[in-house]
Amino acid sequence: RSLAARDTAIAPLIAETGGLNGMFVDTTALKEQVVDDAIMSAFGSAGQRCSALRIIFLPEDTADDFIEGLCGAMDELGIGNPSEVITDVGPVIDEDAISILESHMERMTREATVIKQLDTGLAGDHGSFFGPALVELPSLDLLEREVFGPVLHVYRYKRKDLSAIAAELAAKGYGLTLGIHSRLESFHRQIQSIVPAGNVYVNRNMVGAVVGVQPFGGEGLSGTGPKAGGPHYLHRFAGEKTVTINISAQGGDPELLNLS
Repeated sequence: RSLAARDTAIAPLIAETGGLNGMFVDTTALKEQVVDDAIMSAFGSAGQRCSALRIIFLPEDTADDFIEGLCGAMDELGIGNPSEVITDVGPVIDEDAISILESHMERMTREATVIKQLDTGLAGDHGSFFGPALVELPSLDLLEREVFGPVLHVYRYKRKDLSAIAAELAAKGYGLTLGIHSRLESFHRQIQSIVPAGNVYVNRNMVGAVVGVQPFGGEGLSGTGPKAGGPHYLHRFAGEKTVTINISAQGGDPELLNLS
């Protein structure tokens, strides 16, 4: 709005924001791989990546096994100074971020099921640390916007409801990253056809794009494009100019003037 209100030339705007990034898992997925990739995607950088995993969709038949694995992996996370090699989860950006996360968790305690949350221990006494949390949702209605921090939400689905659940996520309007874990190409295609996302990660973590190698960016509420690191990024900042010359007024032969 500030840019639009200026009485000057229209300024180019490229905006890349966050997203309600989901990871869809089916019963053919390898549990150990899903757990490793989900933990890194949700809790790496204390969940402060725009591409971070926010909600994992687990098939009801095997959800308990996946949740058990996620809880066990969370127990191995080290919370502390990010300059130390043993640290997996550092602080969030500031005290305001802590307040927002705590407010969210208070609501989750009332309206959802907090499966697990790690204690920050001594680190919590010396910085803005927030313990990684795993929360099971009874409904996607409880998530309307991105929760920027180390909170992973779980949603169990019935196979027959998968398309409807995916459409419900898509209807929230975000479109940054999408994760899919399955050994079935048909499952990959089904999810990708329903959930829009600028970057789709299949059978891997969701936070590994390297600018200049894998173009990165989203759509909808997650960005205006073009993608950072893509071939069209610099062109967005360029302005086109046209110069027209009246050849007749110069009284010369166009061929002799060698104009193009």
